Amino acid sequence: MKTINCFIPYEEVAQVEQTIQNLKKSPLVDTIYLISTSELPSVEGCEVIVVKSLKSTDAIRKIAERASTEYTLIYTKHTTLQWVNYSIERMVAIANDTSAVMAYADHFNMADGNLTEAPVIGYQLGALRDDFDFGSVLLYRSSALKEAVNRMNVDYDFAGLYDLRLKVSQKGELVHINEYLYYEVENDNRKSGEKIFDYVDPKNRAVQIEMEQACTQHLKDIGGYLKPEFKSIEFSDDSFEFEASVIIPCKNRVKTIENAIVSALNQKTKVPYNVIVVDDNSEDGTVEIIKKYTDNPKLIYIAQDKSYHAIGGNWNAAFHHPKCGKFAIQLDSDDMYYDENTVQKFIDAFYEQNCAMVVGTYMMTNFDMEMIPPGIIDHKEWTPDNGRNNALRINGLGAPRGFYTPLLREINFPTTKYGEDYAVGLRISREYQIGRIYDVIYYCRRWDDNSDASLDIVKMNGHNTYKDRIRTWELQARIKMNM
Repeated sequence: MKTINCFIPYEEVAQVEQTIQNLKKSPLVDTIYLISTSELPSVEGCEVIVVKSLKSTDAIRKIAERASTEYTLIYTKHTTLQWVNYSIERMVAIANDTSAVMAYADHFNMADGNLTEAPVIGYQLGALRDDFDFGSVLLYRSSALKEAVNRMNVDYDFAGLYDLRLKVSQKGELVHINEYLYYEVENDNRKSGEKIFDYVDPKNRAVQIEMEQACTQHLKDIGGYLKPEFKSIEFSDDSFEFEASVIIPCKNRVKTIENAIVSALNQKTKVPYNVIVVDDNSEDGTVEIIKKYTDNPKLIYIAQDKSYHAIGGNWNAAFHHPKCGKFAIQLDSDDMYYDENTVQKFIDAFYEQNCAMVVGTYMMTNFDMEMIPPGIIDHKEWTPDNGRNNALRINGLGAPRGFYTPLLREINFPTTKYGEDYAVGLRISREYQIGRIYDVIYYCRRWDDNSDASLDIVKMNGHNTYKDRIRTWELQARIKMNM
C-alpha cells in the first residue's frame, strides 16, 4: 500500500534524478513532487510545485494541499538522497507504532569523499532552536501537518518550516529514530566554532526576526510566554566593600591569561573594584603568570582544590568570596576588554536600566586581536519587550555578562563546563530585566584552543542536549508560573 508522498527540492535534473530513483525503490512511495522557485521542464514521474522558497509558509501550504497519503516526506537538501535498505519502511513502521506526528533519524554524512556517522539528538519541550538538527529527512503524519497548516496565520518567507515543526509539536511527539537510515551529502564543512555564530550574523537579521515571531507565538500557544513585566531592584545592599569585581575563571590558559589580567587591572572606574582570578588546577604555567600580579591590591587569587568545579563552580567560588563586589563582571581567560572603560559602563548600565544582569557587545577577533567574520556581535535580537522569550530560541545571550551579586548568591551557577552562563541568564530573565550595552566593550578571541572551536559530533550533541534541557526546565517553570 502506497502511504507516502515525497517532496524534494529541485536545483537541476542531475541532482534529483538519483534521489527520485532511490525513492521509487520503496513500494510505500506514491507521488514525488519537485519543489522549485521557478517553472521547470517536466521530469518524468514527478509533479512540480513552484514556491517562494522551501522554508516559506507558501511552500508548506502547497505541500499540505497535496498531502493525500498517510505520511508526507520532506527532504530539505539539494543533494542526492540515498537510503539504507528498507529504511523508508522502517521509518513508517516506527511512526505507526509510536503515533508520531513527525519522525526523523540518524544518518551518514558524505563530505569531501569521507563517510561519517551523523547522529542527531532527541526532541524535547525546550528544543526550540530554529537550527535544531533533524537531519534532512522529515517524515510527517499528514493529518498532523494539515492540522498545523490550518492554524498558520502568518506568511513567512524563511520561518515556514520552523513554524510547522513548532505547531506539530504541540499536538504530538517528534520521534527520534536512533538508527542510521540514509546517506546525505554535507556541503557545510566549517568547524563547529564557526557555525555557532550564524544566528547573530547581520546578514541573517531578516531570518531571525521571522524565527522570533514564530517562536513567540508558539510560547503563547503553550502557556510559556512572559509579558514584559519585571521585578524592580533597589541595589540597596551597602555591605559590599567593592562596587564591582571582574571575574576571570581559568584553566590552562598560559598563552592568554596575562592579557586578560592586565586588561582587567587597567580599568578606570569612579568607584572601588577588584579582579578575582579563579584557577582550576592549571598545569601549563598559568599559575606562575597569575602570581606575577598577586602583589597588586586589586587582584584576588583563588586556587581551587582537586574536586570537580568546572567553569560554573569557579564562578561560584568567585562571587561567594567575601571580597566580591556588588556586581560580578565576566572576563574569559582568553579574551580582553575593549578599553579601560568597560567596568564603569557596566556599573552605569545596572543603575540606569534597573536590571539584574547586563549583556554587552563584543568584536570577534583571531588570536592576534584582528577582527574576523561576523565582526561585531551586538545581539539586537534581545529587545526589552521580548528578550526573555526569544532567549529560549537562541543558544546564548552574548558577552560580556555582568550580574547583580546578591541575586547570583541565591541562584548559583550550575557546576558545568558549558552552558552555565546561559542557564543563569534564563533564570534571571524569568523575573528580572536584562540590560544591554550596545557599544563594543569586549574582544572575543576565536582560536584553536577555545572550548568550542572544533567539537566532534558527539560533544556537539552533548552540548546541544544540555542547552535544550536547560530550556525545558526553564519553560516548565514559566508555564507553571503562568497557571
